[in-house]
Amino acid sequence: MKYSGLLVLLIAITLGLGSCASRRTVLQSPSHRPGTENNGTYTAPKRSGASSTSGLSYIEQYKDIAIAEMNQYGIPASIKLAQALLESGSGNSFLAREANNHFGIKCGGIWNGRSITRPDDHINDCFRVYDSPEQSFRDHSQFLLRKRYEKLFFLDKNDYKGWAKGLKEAGYATNPRYPELLIDLIERYQLYQYDRAEVSYIAKEQREVKVEEIIQEKAVEEATVEPEEIKTAVAMIIHEVKPTDTLYSISKRYNVAVDQLKQLNGLSSDSLSLGQLLVISK
Repeated sequence: MKYSGLLVLLIAITLGLGSCASRRTVLQSPSHRPGTENNGTYTAPKRSGASSTSGLSYIEQYKDIAIAEMNQYGIPASIKLAQALLESGSGNSFLAREANNHFGIKCGGIWNGRSITRPDDHINDCFRVYDSPEQSFRDHSQFLLRKRYEKLFFLDKNDYKGWAKGLKEAGYATNPRYPELLIDLIERYQLYQYDRAEVSYIAKEQREVKVEEIIQEKAVEEATVEPEEIKTAVAMIIHEVKPTDTLYSISKRYNVAVDQLKQLNGLSSDSLSLGQLLVISK
């Protein structure tokens, strides 16, 4: 009898603990978890590439210039900033630091300003030196005002995906994933918000006429000088981060330094996100 009473007591305690656990489970229902919809169905928070401190600082420093160029010529500020982030390594590249050249534009046959030599297609390629980053951003706009990019200016200025794909199709970059990389940067840093920052944006019809006139003028101008490539097509090795990847393992795979990877991608830490696109080399 003594053992029977003890057994009954143990069963009662077990049932009581189970009841408490059930109540605790109710308190931790899915409707209280991050990423849950109103109907209580849990959906995992959307993953996105990691933003970096240097990338954010770069955007804050140059977004007004990109917006001004958009207002003048219709190149989306998001596209301008994404290209600048890539080609200048968030402002950390030698050309950006020493020559205010954020887009790797070469001297060309019509350039009579200051210059600097750096290895690129050849051991001593000539690159333009600007007095300010503003000049570099403006020259990049002028570079895009060529026949090969003409159809891009007739896209809606909010169509950053169309611009990203159109740049690749027109030969701006050789890597087939260049559009994806631009789009990834634009969405990671929410650069599309600057495409709506209309301050003095001219009417679409007026802009198209103005751009067409400039393109025609440049065509005549370039026909009078010896043809010379002033911008190497952007050729990038791009790596998509896998679950087991670390910066160290990626650096070993491609035989590049971790610091170089961080500089090229504007990373301030070793943290990576699944699916993040990394520029390995240019």
